Amino acid sequence: MSNPRDTILAGIRRSLGRGALDAETVRELKQRLAQPVRNTVPQRGQLPIEERTALFVQMAEAVDATVDQLGDLSQVPSAVGTFCQVHGLIKSALLAADPELNALDWGEAGFTSRTGLPQRDDLLAITPAFAAAAETGTLVTRSGPDHASSLNLLPDNHIVVLHKAKILASYEDTWDLLRKAYPQGLPRTVLWITGPSRTGDIEQTLQLGAHGPRRLHILIVG
Repeated sequence: MSNPRDTILAGIRRSLGRGALDAETVRELKQRLAQPVRNTVPQRGQLPIEERTALFVQMAEAVDATVDQLGDLSQVPSAVGTFCQVHGLIKSALLAADPELNALDWGEAGFTSRTGLPQRDDLLAITPAFAAAAETGTLVTRSGPDHASSLNLLPDNHIVVLHKAKILASYEDTWDLLRKAYPQGLPRTVLWITGPSRTGDIEQTLQLGAHGPRRLHILIVG
């Protein structure tokens, strides 16, 4: 009895008019997955850390994200409080189950905070970034027990805490870091976030928040 995956793959093969791959092709594909070859890396991101950070901020703000730079992690609750004040949000934070975020003194900043999956009335989620690519101002997050992917997608407001040292030059650098961190296999979900969710499908008018948060705020720490 075939499993659903085999059934789907068999249907794809029928539509392509071919059978299963021959042994040599399978071997070549497995070797490529085991030893990935880096693709073209744009020169734009190949900068020292300070200039790379400035490029990341420039590119992120160009796609309607907002950015604050903080001296250390302890300033995060206060910075989130300022964001809430500016946008008229109550001080209620839904946190990823990340040890660094949960060790911060949210009560001192006047917040009620919890971890878990987002509910209908959760307006603000705070998550860490695994890394970022300066070339496009893109954040990279990964799923796991300490970071549910739905936190990145459901609440209207998404605040991402990014360590400055994790701002890399390019996508290829980020994939290298992911493979190094997960030698036994990548996380189920690796999400690339460039600005808040948007669409221009309706009369070619830009609408934010179409398929995810309408606001993306990045706190660069370090």
